[in-house]
Parts: sequence; C-alpha cells; structure tokens
Amino acid sequence: MTEAKFWKLIARLDWDRTGDHSAVVHPVVQALVKLPAEEIREFDEILAEKLYALDTVDHARHIGSFAYPHPGFSADGFLYSRCVAVANGKVVYERVLADPSLMPKDMEFESLLSMGWKAFEKKTGKEYDRLTRLSFETFSNRAGWARVKGAAEAGGSASDTNEK
Repeated sequence: MTEAKFWKLIARLDWDRTGDHSAVVHPVVQALVKLPAEEIREFDEILAEKLYALDTVDHARHIGSFAYPHPGFSADGFLYSRCVAVANGKVVYERVLADPSLMPKDMEFESLLSMGWKAFEKKTGKEYDRLTRLSFETFSNRAGWARVKGAAEAGGSASDTNEK
C-alpha cells in the first residue's frame, strides 16, 4: 500500500456521523475489506508508523487538559489523541508532526486503531494477529521520550510490537 492510498482511505472517514465512532470508521473498514489481506496489514503498518512518529514528549505536552506531565496524563489517552491527528488527514497530520503545539486538544479517536483488524477478520474470517514493525503504544518511540528520564517507567511500558 502506498502512502497516497493510505491517506485516501483515511479521507473516507465519515465525519457526518460524528458521535458514533463505528459509523465514522465504517466506510474505511468497507474499503479495506475489498483489498487483499496483505494490503490491510500494510495499512496498519503505515498507521503504526504515523502514530509512532507522534509519540514524543513534545506532542504529549500539547494534548490539552491532561497533557504531560500532568498527574492525570494517560498513555492510552495520548495514543487516542494521536489517532485524532492521523484521522484528520495528511495535511493536519504533517502540520502536527512539524509543530507539536498543533496537537488536537482534549480529543480522542480510539476507533482508528480497530479499522485494520475489523476489515481483516471480516474479509478472512480469521483472527487478526496484528503485529506491526513499530509499536504505536505510548513511550515506544524511545527517541521521542529520550529527554524525559523514566517517562516510560512512570507512565507505561514500551513494547516491541502491537497486538490486538
């Protein structure tokens, strides 16, 4: 799958259905089901790369009310905030990547993470063993958190792979 195809799929999110996350992602899941299983996996690889790139202390400091290092900072909440940046498309993503202060504030979109496995399971009838080269989990991008001693230990753990 190419980056261009990835972003075309992301553009299919149905924001007219805001408030019903499964309805928002439905058009993307349906489009993914029509692709070969390997392309569904490649979609998830690109998604993981995008989320990994945003996994930095600078981005975590700009997510709104519970931004790092607030005591209420959540590793999962930060992941879901990064999902918002990707879900808003290539232009927004690239701006946020270049300028962490543009991170979406107090917003989450966890449903972005399930599109690949839902499509894979719908297409193949098999359980998705979702392993990506890079982990999208918070604190996985060690270089992005290198300036913060013990960040991963304080807020979560980095893993080498993602599993459903």
